[in-house]
Amino acid sequence: MGGTPVFAYLLLKEHPYGREMLRQMLSEGFAPAIIIEEDSAIGDEEREKFLNRIEGNPIAPTIVDQISNLDVLHVTVPIHNSEEVMPHIRGMNLDLIVFGGTRIIRGEILDTPKDGVINSHPGLLPDCRGSASPAWSVYHDIPIGSTTHFCDNGIDTGELLLRREFPVKRGMTYEDLCYETLVLAGVLMKEALRAYVTGKWPEMRHPQGESPWPTFRNAPPEILEVVDQKLAEQTYTHYVD
Repeated sequence: MGGTPVFAYLLLKEHPYGREMLRQMLSEGFAPAIIIEEDSAIGDEEREKFLNRIEGNPIAPTIVDQISNLDVLHVTVPIHNSEEVMPHIRGMNLDLIVFGGTRIIRGEILDTPKDGVINSHPGLLPDCRGSASPAWSVYHDIPIGSTTHFCDNGIDTGELLLRREFPVKRGMTYEDLCYETLVLAGVLMKEALRAYVTGKWPEMRHPQGESPWPTFRNAPPEILEVVDQKLAEQTYTHYVD
């Protein structure tokens, strides 16, 4: 560990979450050796879902535009599983794999890089694992933020590297919260890579501990109605103003 890492970057095709994370990493000079995008119907569905969640907020440039002047291998696969991904990364001697908005990935991929697989989650772990974290955070009055963590075979259960609350202000909408946690997730990944270069990961990483909450699934319309109402009436309990 230490020095600029050689890493692969995995994301769903042109996902706004992954586009922002790449923008943040490149702003610090962290260019992946390879980008592997999943081009699938589920990926399209997830991308559209996320675009709706951050509606009205700016979106980072496309992956293609961001790497147009860089020497980065860029491939697509129909699904991020070992059978499709491993032929592209086997023999690359990767230090890390970075996830920038993917489905749940398990198996050989997680064991490939020397120093682990890391992900940024748009929610505070361990309290808010799974999907639609800002929605469930407002619904259950959990603080809102993002977390960078190692990936294991569970869902958002790996050891933590960085965890930071986002200051929620009165008047913010659900779309604002989704956007701010998206940006913070990218910022934390950039900071995690900086810490890798300076050899600080051993002192930073620590187990998550248990959560009083279940692993959340996508928030249905009736939950989002309550979320919008709480934000409109400003009854969420973790405002900073």
